[in-house]
Amino acid sequence: MGAFEGNNGKVSVQIFKEDLEHSCGATRPEILQGPAFGVDTALIDLGGGNALAVSSDPLSIIPSLGMEVSAWLSVHLLANDMCTTGFPPQYAQFVLNLPEALSRTDFNTYWQCMHHLCKQHDIAITGGHTGQIPGINATIAGGGTMFLTAPKNQLLSSSGAKAGDRIIMTKSAALSSTALLARAFPQTVRKKLGDSLWQKAAQNFWKLSVLPESAMAMQTLSPGQTLHAMHDVTEGGILGAVAEMATASKFGFQVDKNAIPVEDEVRQVADLFQIDPLLSIGAGSMLMAVAPESESQLISALGEADIPATSIGTFTKNTDQTVIENGQTKPFHFDGTDPYWAAFYNAISRGWQ
Repeated sequence: MGAFEGNNGKVSVQIFKEDLEHSCGATRPEILQGPAFGVDTALIDLGGGNALAVSSDPLSIIPSLGMEVSAWLSVHLLANDMCTTGFPPQYAQFVLNLPEALSRTDFNTYWQCMHHLCKQHDIAITGGHTGQIPGINATIAGGGTMFLTAPKNQLLSSSGAKAGDRIIMTKSAALSSTALLARAFPQTVRKKLGDSLWQKAAQNFWKLSVLPESAMAMQTLSPGQTLHAMHDVTEGGILGAVAEMATASKFGFQVDKNAIPVEDEVRQVADLFQIDPLLSIGAGSMLMAVAPESESQLISALGEADIPATSIGTFTKNTDQTVIENGQTKPFHFDGTDPYWAAFYNAISRGWQ
């Protein structure tokens, strides 16, 4: 199967530690937060009390979903990583390795959507690279990097959780994976689950930004004092993201699986495609490590802003990763494999439309 042994999506913590962690070029003293498993954003000291935050992610062009949806996904997944610092992105660079089959009309639709979304969020596009590459047929069409500068003492990292912190999550598990599956296979989902449920699942796509909850958390709590860390949920779902956060912070966790909200339409689409919603791509949900005394204050503030928020567990001083399921405490092990990818390609092979 090759060096990655069939791994799809992000590499596992084992591969990261064995192949990447100790091979990251030069060591420079101004790097406050460098590459680490579970950390999506680097922090670099600029002097004068300010720091630079940088994050990179793939860009998506998914013809079956359309250019607007693809652009929206590309911009917001990058912005979601950046706002875990507590601040929104300011600058962006995009590298587009486009398939030969992509028409100039479709490219212009995609690019104009990218432009308008960045303008809407006050993000300047400062450069990149654009070209068409023979043999490219994947839905990943390059990569993007976003940047921001902010006061060094206010920037957060997913590695900043503290023992005893309560783990707050927003919205529902598996919003993005089930929304994307519903949009990619609309006829099948409508036929098997009904038009009303399909519409609810598909509309969840527009809930994938976590910029609002980042801003509300920063307004409500004190960064570094009562709000210690944030992490957006992507591959590996809610439980995978909690495990990443704990690993990055060098703590363990205990999470009550029954406390994790899963909307009805999410549950039904997940069941149809046979994916675990707690381990499937969950963009649209933000995890926050919060001092226990501030838990109710943040949940109330988010609720007043129409952002559902739930306390699902605690970061622990020991490094044990555990979940409570039906009253029983069990060890949690995650190999990095998100079930979304297999479900997507299995649906294609079965002729689902």
